[in-house]
Amino acid sequence: MLKAKILFVGPCESGKTVLANFLTESSDITEYNPTQGVRILEFENPHVTSNTKGTGCEFELWDCGGDPKFESCWPALMKDSHGVVIVFNADLPSHLKEIEMWYSCFVQQQFLQDTQCLLIAHHKPGSGSDKGNLTLSPPLNKLKLVHSNLEDDPEEIR
Repeated sequence: MLKAKILFVGPCESGKTVLANFLTESSDITEYNPTQGVRILEFENPHVTSNTKGTGCEFELWDCGGDPKFESCWPALMKDSHGVVIVFNADLPSHLKEIEMWYSCFVQQQFLQDTQCLLIAHHKPGSGSDKGNLTLSPPLNKLKLVHSNLEDDPEEIR
């Protein structure tokens, strides 16, 4: 069985924990509590196939706190990661600038390929944001971008 360590990183209050809980079918959180350091969630997907390791994948999803005070922990979090998901609140212009730093630290400086990185523009319930009105600067504009809104179309994000 394959094993994959995936980091969920991004600015504070971007929706990382909400998305991580949804993807791992963990409990819902109704009020905001900043993640302190990291939470590690484990789940399996039997539908992932590989020529060498058979069928299925065990995922470790590392839900990383977005507060810069945890920056000293980042090297330990990044060790042996297979991919990075950068989550940001699409309704906050400051997050567009911040995700450049997350990309630099967690993707470029770790020598990961752009194919190992996914951007998720998370839209909080009731935001009513336009999914098409998002301009990313290079090199972020080369990355796969997915819009998420767990209220409108939750299964699309899976």
